[in-house]
Amino acid sequence: MSRRPRLPNLTPLQFLVLGTLVGAGDDERRGRDLRAELSKHGVRRSAPAFYQMMARLEDAGWVEGSYTQQIVDGQIIKERGYRITATGQKAWTATRDFYLDTASRAARAAGIAHA
Repeated sequence: MSRRPRLPNLTPLQFLVLGTLVGAGDDERRGRDLRAELSKHGVRRSAPAFYQMMARLEDAGWVEGSYTQQIVDGQIIKERGYRITATGQKAWTATRDFYLDTASRAARAAGIAHA
């Protein structure tokens, strides 16, 4: 009998954020761009709530953040950017595989063809 994988640690929102970063490859994504991507999926977070969530993802070792600085109209603007870590990539892949496997098993059990 094959052993089923454990329920993933990622929440759906964390999975979405990491998936967005996976899609960026090695490129860093700005926090405001991530927030815009989340809003396309109906996720609305205030800036503080978003950056608190990203800090938790950093604490978990799934993303790394950095600041870039520029001067706009004489004001120093710091912008936070994020990139997925190898650990984050593994967590995202394990979560994806878990749900694909679960959907496939359910479809087979129901006699439904699953792609």
